Amino acid sequence: MHINLDTLKDDIQNSLAKEHFVVFHGYARALDNLPAVYWDIEAHPDHEEFLQTAKAVGVSLIVFHQQAFSTAMVDDAMDRLESGELSADDYRLIQGRLEELRRYDGFTCAMELSFDHEGRAYIYELSSEWYDEYSEILDELEFGVAEDEDGGEDPIGGYFSKN
Repeated sequence: MHINLDTLKDDIQNSLAKEHFVVFHGYARALDNLPAVYWDIEAHPDHEEFLQTAKAVGVSLIVFHQQAFSTAMVDDAMDRLESGELSADDYRLIQGRLEELRRYDGFTCAMELSFDHEGRAYIYELSSEWYDEYSEILDELEFGVAEDEDGGEDPIGGYFSKN
């Protein structure tokens, strides 16, 4: 799904104001100690539906997190690439992919809406496709590039299904 998160961010802020939610601009909730339940973004991509669910259970406070992409993030990945032990071909491939990502400097790369209810954090999380690619590159740099069953490159050693 191709998403322009900068446009969607404005739509979400308008929805929050329209529904009179109190907005807490916070960090992503992934590291919270609360058990988390993630919204099924693929089957129900509309943020309005998530907000209506929050309203239906009596929630008035929504945590809103947004992250802007920066060239500093690319620079950090380049530093990791420099200190890694990749073949020359893998190095050039990843370096090229990272350089292409520099054009997204200042764009919103990830957003999250969340609320707490009865001891759980309920989370609506989105990221752009190009940010997902950046995250995959970081995984490749951390875990290495392995070959898949077909002899091609498979990041992080085939831990994830291609289905």
